[in-house]
Parts: sequence; structure tokens; C-alpha cells
Amino acid sequence: MAKCIDAEALHRRLRKIVGQVQAIDRMVDEDVPCEDVLSLIHAAKSALSHCGALILHGHIRHCVRDGVEQGDIDATLAALSKAIERFTHMD
Repeated sequence: MAKCIDAEALHRRLRKIVGQVQAIDRMVDEDVPCEDVLSLIHAAKSALSHCGALILHGHIRHCVRDGVEQGDIDATLAALSKAIERFTHMD
């Protein structure tokens, strides 16, 4: 996977998401209005989905291309299908 994505950029995004989740946890104890908590949950969920999209795009650009170039089309398409299925079921 390291060749598929910019790992440092992904780590930065994930650290931001961790911060958002920690903020959500604090909001529960601070009696923050429900709509504010839901807003931050939506932001964290969207950010996580974006991370998944980055990984999927990297998979297509590198893993799928490599598999096709090596002539392993059936296995490559099966792996791509599995990746898309897992990504689309994240919601």
C-alpha cells in the first residue's frame, strides 16, 4: 500500500479525524447541543470517507495498473471489485 498513496498526507488526515472524534467525546460530557455533536460526527465521517477515496484512487492508479501490465487481469479485477465493494459499504 505504501506505493499507492502519500502515507504522510494520509497520516495527517487521520490525525485530524482522531482529533474530531476526541472532540465529539468531550462534547458529550460538556452538554453541547445535539445538532452541534451531529455536525462534527458528519464532518469526521466525511473526512474518513475522503481518506477511503484517496486509498481507492491510489489502488486503481498503482495496484490495478500493475496487475493489468503483468497480465493478471482476472485477479486484478477481482481485487478491484472487492476494494470497491468494501469502500461503498462504509456508510
